[in-house]
Amino acid sequence: MLYGNTTGIRDSLLREIETLYEAEIEENEFAPIDFLQRLAHYTCLINREISVYVARSGEVLDVTIGALESVPLKDMHLRRNTKRLSMIRCIHTHPGGDARLSDVDLSSLRTLRFDAMASVGARDDKPTGIQAAFLGECKAGVPQVILMEPLSIYRIPQKEWMDEILLADKRVLQGEAAKSDEGGAERAYLVGMDSQVSLEELARLAETAGAQVIEKTLQRRAKPDGATYVGSGKADEIALDCQALDIDTVIFDDELTGAQTRNLENLLGVKVIDRTTLILDIFAQRAQSREGRLQVELAQLNYQLPRLIGHGLSMSRLGGGIGTRGPGETRLEVDRRRIRKRMTDLRREIDEMRAQRSLRRARRERNAVPVVALVGYTNAGKSTLLNRLTEAGVLAEDKLFATLDPVTRSVKLPHGGDFLLVDTVGFISKLPHALVDAFQSTLEEAMLADLLVIVSDASSAEVYAQREVVCGVLESLGAADKPVIDVLNKMDAAERTPDIPGALPISAKSGAGIEALMEAIARELMQLQRPVWVRVPYAQSTALSRLHDENRVLEERYEAEGTLVRAMVDDETFSRLVRALGPKAICESPEEQENEGRESQGSIV
Repeated sequence: MLYGNTTGIRDSLLREIETLYEAEIEENEFAPIDFLQRLAHYTCLINREISVYVARSGEVLDVTIGALESVPLKDMHLRRNTKRLSMIRCIHTHPGGDARLSDVDLSSLRTLRFDAMASVGARDDKPTGIQAAFLGECKAGVPQVILMEPLSIYRIPQKEWMDEILLADKRVLQGEAAKSDEGGAERAYLVGMDSQVSLEELARLAETAGAQVIEKTLQRRAKPDGATYVGSGKADEIALDCQALDIDTVIFDDELTGAQTRNLENLLGVKVIDRTTLILDIFAQRAQSREGRLQVELAQLNYQLPRLIGHGLSMSRLGGGIGTRGPGETRLEVDRRRIRKRMTDLRREIDEMRAQRSLRRARRERNAVPVVALVGYTNAGKSTLLNRLTEAGVLAEDKLFATLDPVTRSVKLPHGGDFLLVDTVGFISKLPHALVDAFQSTLEEAMLADLLVIVSDASSAEVYAQREVVCGVLESLGAADKPVIDVLNKMDAAERTPDIPGALPISAKSGAGIEALMEAIARELMQLQRPVWVRVPYAQSTALSRLHDENRVLEERYEAEGTLVRAMVDDETFSRLVRALGPKAICESPEEQENEGRESQGSIV
């Protein structure tokens, strides 16, 4: 029986090619000359590759016809164990006459542990030559390849090559063993359809997750293919690359459907994930607080639920009908039920934590301490800036999403008073919907802050596009109308100053421009709180005590009628003082307050 692509080949020729199964190969022969001549003859007739799998006894186990670009190299599953050779050698043809082994051939030799891999060039109905490769000692658990020089088929050292197989069987058990730790980097292959910039960002995400990026490919399509995202032809090309480069994981730059993931894994033969899954994995690694870990788990389950892959409706026993009756639920339904239950439990725990956070925020609002939130694209330097302003010691790395959990620290203003500075998680393009819950705790800080400091990476070539992403996310959160200070960070590494109107150039790493930033924050907060003079009668010292508790008092004078204080107040505090002391107790200057006092002496109760 012939395997592979037999379409378009007449039946009589297929029957003739099937006679290769009857070839007589002696145990001490690597490949008889007449056998190789027949292989070349059939290859030129059909203009397709042919591979033959031969056992050590000389029996032809399998004959496969492949496309012109490559022949499918099958795992025969006949090896004695995973450390020894498979006891099968693969001899295949190359239409066009090139007898040299390709990278795919050598990768298959290592991966499938063939006794040997040989390629035969075929042109003008004749073999042009042959090249063989065998396995050598292992390095880090990977067998090395011993490559022979291309030869004429009439000069094949038959016995020597068969002896080389026996030597290879011993060599693969020698050398360095594979690393036992599970922290070895996965070899990743990246696939994008958007832009080279987006693909480079995906590479940084992959490296942040701990993967080693081996290769990247960008495909230009009007729209993704519904079945395989990249189309079957491109998928076949990626499959060859994965085999040649020993790829562990293929990462796509957009969200994949469950069907696309399943189809791609079947075609590529390796693990397939998308950008959202990758970001969720980074979040799972970096979440430190209990709330952060719960939110990430909820986002992961929310994303996985519609992507549980089985056999579709045929797996469901709940619909009834022929073929659906049987004992209990299917595995797919059990998984779905467990995930839904876990999601319910997670939401309940997260709601409890949000209620606690709301109480803390309410106490903070009662103290009326202004809140300034650092927002910006991931890896723009927000945590480094927080450390510079507060000496908080927050982890600051040159990696995407180095900070996940929100961090809040108190900062003293240059001319008195203080504010709370919040470091938030970085934004990123193509923000997945499944991550909204994982962002929630830190996004709330941006939504409820009094002032936003948008930190941009001045050294990035994509600084304008990144700032647009940040502004877009803030608008979607309903925080676009907040007062904003633009900051251009990493100016010490920038080749030029980006043209963002009003932006302050700084370097959080060196400290350049930090004083100007603090002055700008103070000015903005002053606009949110205005200074007023208040005469507080001694009989109503509670109001004065509260102003002191809230760190609002800038100056105070003691007079006969009461204490005259200069304080910073916002609209809410101003209204509270008016209700408690009356409108005439509050003025914009001490002179005005003194006049009010003379006109209505003793009138303020």
